[in-house]
Amino acid sequence: MLNLKKHLGLSGILLGFLSTLLMTVSAPALAQQVIRLSTTTSTENSGLLQYLLPKFEARANAKVNVIAVGTGKALELAKNGDVDVTLVHARTLEDKFVAEGHGVNRRDVMYNDFIIVGPESDPAGVKGSRDVIAAMKKIAASGSKFISRGDNSGTDVMEKGYWKQVGTQPHGSAYVSAGLGMGEVLNMAAELRAYTLTDRATYIAYRAKTGLQIAVEGDAKMFNPYGIIAVNPEKAKGLNYKGAMQLVEWITSDEGQKLIGAFKVEGQQVFFPSYKAAQ
Repeated sequence: MLNLKKHLGLSGILLGFLSTLLMTVSAPALAQQVIRLSTTTSTENSGLLQYLLPKFEARANAKVNVIAVGTGKALELAKNGDVDVTLVHARTLEDKFVAEGHGVNRRDVMYNDFIIVGPESDPAGVKGSRDVIAAMKKIAASGSKFISRGDNSGTDVMEKGYWKQVGTQPHGSAYVSAGLGMGEVLNMAAELRAYTLTDRATYIAYRAKTGLQIAVEGDAKMFNPYGIIAVNPEKAKGLNYKGAMQLVEWITSDEGQKLIGAFKVEGQQVFFPSYKAAQ
């Protein structure tokens, strides 16, 4: 009888242990978390996100839902609490977003540069220029067609700033405000034999299909930095702030930064890690 009690007691402990183990394995805490990211079309069109995110998702047991739009729209989505974190490239807009309390823990992530591309015939005669303002002045004076993003993206904000410095811009049908993403604008520029301002990464990804040539590059004014910002959890309900910060921490970690540096399009590095350099 005593041995039976002892046996039952040991069996009860074992069953209790197995039950706890099963409950732990199936606990909701191990369910895949969802992180909502708004970002620019350049990170999507270039293939960078398709390269980076699976590695992060495996490490964080997460699914990152990406909304790729212009920077202005990406920040608006973050402001409304529709995403948990945003990765964009318009520093003045980013600083305003943080200053107004909508975002926290902004960090530099990477950089590349803007370039002006156009048809091989180069009707404005700007090919080889390293002065973006002088080149855009010649484009406007020549009556050559110019395609603008027209979507309040980081690229669009930069372009408008250049035209402001030029003091004029193409008029009438020579200036097309597309309201489209970078890849679509590059395709349009190719069809219309026009110039456009683009980030280098998206251009390289679309170069073969568009046939557009680099006309202007190398001006310090064309520096293009990217930043990541977690949405302020005090400004919106239902945010996955923990997940947002996991992505912020990972993309600026040694692992994330090395992966960014290793990413190439057609054998060429198109983004350069900047977090460590900023410290």
